[in-house]
Amino acid sequence: MTAHTSLQGARQPSGLSRLVLSVIRALERVSYDTLLATPARLFIAVTFFLSGRTKVEGFLTLKPSTYYLFQYEYRIPVIPAPIAAHIAAYSEHLFPLLLILGLASRFSAGALLVMTTVIEVFVYPDAWETHLGWATALVFIVFRGPGALSLDRLIRRLFDRAAKSKVSG
Repeated sequence: MTAHTSLQGARQPSGLSRLVLSVIRALERVSYDTLLATPARLFIAVTFFLSGRTKVEGFLTLKPSTYYLFQYEYRIPVIPAPIAAHIAAYSEHLFPLLLILGLASRFSAGALLVMTTVIEVFVYPDAWETHLGWATALVFIVFRGPGALSLDRLIRRLFDRAAKSKVSG
């Protein structure tokens, strides 16, 4: 008996099994690019943006408590506390916005990865589980890019199209 003939007698999948198989096939057509990149960008952007909002009042005026935290609690070496406070607050606003748009995504993710490393090493070394989650999303964006739903991808396609038309024209 061949494998072909033994399969002929096999039962066909039930309605639920067919549905599950159809969903799996549909999901397999979705690229990792689409499935992971955009949620990774949004997850990390929201995380940092909300942290940045706690440091300011109004648009981007640093709160007195932010200066206090950087002076007495965070105490990042080498960078004076007031400068570190400004860098952190502005970075936590700018880079997340760029990530949401998918613009300069690899650079923005790299900058936030450096910030995550500084936070882990100098500020909250016992929060490595949280920082590992952030770093995972950020490393994914740095190495794999922002995904299909991004301005970076759109700009790249426009440049590729322009280069092709210049070569052929």
